[in-house]
Amino acid sequence: MTNLSDPFGKSQLSDTLRELPVSFGDNVRIVESPLTKELGISGLTGQVYGETTPSVSGVEVIGELQSDAAVNVYIEELEKDYWLTPSLVELIDHAPGTTISIGDKELIRTEDGEWKEIE
Repeated sequence: MTNLSDPFGKSQLSDTLRELPVSFGDNVRIVESPLTKELGISGLTGQVYGETTPSVSGVEVIGELQSDAAVNVYIEELEKDYWLTPSLVELIDHAPGTTISIGDKELIRTEDGEWKEIE
């Protein structure tokens, strides 16, 4: 059974991932840095599609890791996703109104980033 107060299992994540400034579904902007400018993604916006611990998952991460955490950002205009260090993304909003389905439950995102069951 899905815990609707924690639909993505954040309570089971490592402290590093649990403390990320952004989470699944958030709208973010890519921070300007020499690397993001070189890749042509500086200032672009996207949506967080996932979070990981690079030492376990082995993903290639853009930016200098300051902790063992990375976020996956999908940039729609490029039709591409990137694994970035948390320091290279800034929160725009929690994408209020976004809906997802988990099993037979449908959830909607609120302005404060919570997921509430649609009844």
